[in-house]
Amino acid sequence: MGGTNLKKIGTFGEKIAEKYLKKNGFKILEKNYSLKFTSGPIPGEIDLIAQKKDTIHFIEVKTSLQDYSQKKQQIPPEERVNYSKQKKLIKMAESWLMKRKIPLNSKWQIDVISIKIDLKKYKARIRYFSNI
Repeated sequence: MGGTNLKKIGTFGEKIAEKYLKKNGFKILEKNYSLKFTSGPIPGEIDLIAQKKDTIHFIEVKTSLQDYSQKKQQIPPEERVNYSKQKKLIKMAESWLMKRKIPLNSKWQIDVISIKIDLKKYKARIRYFSNI
């Protein structure tokens, strides 16, 4: 699968996640917030930033397609959010808060939404991991 297809799947997953969040009482504050770190060439991005009640949620969306051709178990999408990705998300979240002059000690958290798309059944399985 080429990079373009992966990007399309990721964008599609983010749209599903946004719809899911809105349906569950979240207000979307920003999409695809990005920043280039001065400490290195690795850009960072937060897929969705949302608010529910008094908590700001920085949400990483991981999407994959159900692959019927593989006999072995696929790695769940959420497992692709490793320790270094979590550290980067925290830096990004702090940057977003500082830019908006929101105190770092306000209520905020990092969440993950895992989406597995089954193209045969036209269904998506959504799993929400709060405050990873």
